[in-house]
Amino acid sequence: MTHTAQHFWVHHLSPVAIQLGPLPVRWYGLMYVLGFLAAYLLLWYRYKKRLLGLPSKEAIQDLLFYGFCGVLIGGRLGACFFYEPLYYLSNPLQIFAVWKGGMSSHGGFAGVLVALWLFARRQHVPFWHLVDNVVIAATPGLFLGRIGNFINGELWGKVTHVRWAVVFPGIDMQPRHPVQLYQACTEGVLLFAILLMASSKKRRCAFLSGVFALCYSVFRIFTEAFRESSAVLAGPGWAHLTKGQLYSIATLALGIGLLLYSRTQREYP
Repeated sequence: MTHTAQHFWVHHLSPVAIQLGPLPVRWYGLMYVLGFLAAYLLLWYRYKKRLLGLPSKEAIQDLLFYGFCGVLIGGRLGACFFYEPLYYLSNPLQIFAVWKGGMSSHGGFAGVLVALWLFARRQHVPFWHLVDNVVIAATPGLFLGRIGNFINGELWGKVTHVRWAVVFPGIDMQPRHPVQLYQACTEGVLLFAILLMASSKKRRCAFLSGVFALCYSVFRIFTEAFRESSAVLAGPGWAHLTKGQLYSIATLALGIGLLLYSRTQREYP
């Protein structure tokens, strides 16, 4: 049976949520705000339950500030140098053109780890114990970020004729996999549920961090297979993998390493 665009949902969502005079408030930016709000509430809950290990509630605000800087700086630098290094080395000022878009989740992870290391040193708290708490709090932000990608009509998937395919008119009139929603459900909802279950029992330090890195990587490698390839996203020809999949293999190795490392650490509730 031949399918045409009329058989599928057509993406006509506006990336602008509210227009405040000359200032457009975009959904993608709102998703970041909501993600940090969700992180704050989860960290506050864990602080009240004496699970976070921070000396005061004010430290939660400092932690979020460090995390925000890590996401912003790491995500932007990752997008520039993980995906288009030659362009940005030739045009370094374009690194600061964040309004043009371009954030990397793997770069954001690296940036947050550096930020958390600095924060842990300042607050004199165990680094991996801190990371274990942050990965739980950060996961809703991954879900919201992918929803923002979907609203923007970016990071679309390959052409398909599955019943839930979506037509993105900004690209063409072909039905495509809504990869953004696949990743929202796996990296966001499913990973959050896994971490909640894993955190409900006694575990060793760095265990949750390892679970996060391992599961995120597996989900990302799987869902990237449905994403439309491009020169920017494509990895080396011999690998037959996207750059996102290659970077996820690195975080997969990190996750396995953390799970092994956790076996040498003490348990905590």
